[in-house]
Amino acid sequence: MSTDQLDLQALFEQAPCGLVVTKEDGTILRSNQTFSSWIGFDSQALIGRRFQDLLTMGGRIFHQTHWAPLMRMQGSVAEVKLDLIHQDKRIVTMLLNGVRREYTDGAFNELALFGTTDRDKYERELLNARKIAEDLLREKTAAETALQQAQAELSLAYEKSQRRALFAEQMVAIVSHDLKNPLTAIKMASDILARGERTAKESKLLGHIGQSADRAERMIADLLDFALARVGSGIAISPSAQDLHAFVRQSVDELRVAFPNATLLHQTFGAGSAFLDADRVQQIIGNLVANSVAYGDLKQPITITSRMETDQAVVSVHNHGPVIPESLIAVLFEPMTRGAETASDVRSVGLGLFIVREIAQAHGGDVSVSSSAEGGTLFSVSFPLNIASDVSPPH
Repeated sequence: MSTDQLDLQALFEQAPCGLVVTKEDGTILRSNQTFSSWIGFDSQALIGRRFQDLLTMGGRIFHQTHWAPLMRMQGSVAEVKLDLIHQDKRIVTMLLNGVRREYTDGAFNELALFGTTDRDKYERELLNARKIAEDLLREKTAAETALQQAQAELSLAYEKSQRRALFAEQMVAIVSHDLKNPLTAIKMASDILARGERTAKESKLLGHIGQSADRAERMIADLLDFALARVGSGIAISPSAQDLHAFVRQSVDELRVAFPNATLLHQTFGAGSAFLDADRVQQIIGNLVANSVAYGDLKQPITITSRMETDQAVVSVHNHGPVIPESLIAVLFEPMTRGAETASDVRSVGLGLFIVREIAQAHGGDVSVSSSAEGGTLFSVSFPLNIASDVSPPH
């Protein structure tokens, strides 16, 4: 036997797949060592046995009904999966490719068989990965559905809350407006009664009525302005050229009457006129002074400063008293915010500073606050001097 023949023999015996040659009826004529080792039989012991006898019952039925007829009709089969019985009775799964060849002495089936352990493992891992992916997709779809439902519910709840808030603010505006008439009647009646001769007790009671009516009037004005700012077109202003120091001085004089227990000082710096709504700016001063009376130290003076600068007019109110915490300063100008609970008669509904900011911004200006134990609390409202071109007319 030549070297080439020896190499071909080794190639057949040690091929990386099982090789089997059978007659048409399945009788094994030859098998290589690879196939013999996979099923635990000696090569010589396999010769003469029928290939289908090595199969499980299901494999024999499949052989008889499917792949044997296919071999006869089309001359080949490819990737047929079969279960063979090992010598120790365990099942060995293999993948079979076969061709039918005709020679002068008859037809033979040449079979190549491949182990499926790694393939089966890969297929199981692939199926497992697919299952995991499908589970994740279902979870993702369910999460997206739940998110969409939650967003829809949140949107609906938001719309409802907006409608309720709008209704509440409109009711505040209506009620506040309707309260003005009976309040005016109360003030007129108390003023008429105060003109006649009254006992000291009656005069004191009439004084309390007047002060309470003034306080209620301020609250109603604040509520109406709040409603305008939130549900209307914003706080309207009617600016005109004004002597800043003159109308601030007039405002301070009126506030001295309204707050007799407080010492109000007025300081002026600079000169000139500013384009402002005097009534609205007096409202700013009144709110800031009321805030100082409510929360400041009345043993020390409250200073109102009017200042004309190169590009702006500034009105500020300073008081001594408790320091405003930094956490509160951040929300101090929001509606319904108070510095602290107080029993003061001048306490309002918590809209004063909000309205101060709204009026300042309607003028194109802004408001700021600083507070420290050494320097006290200072509210400053600035108005740009070129406001005439920036402020739109009231609606």
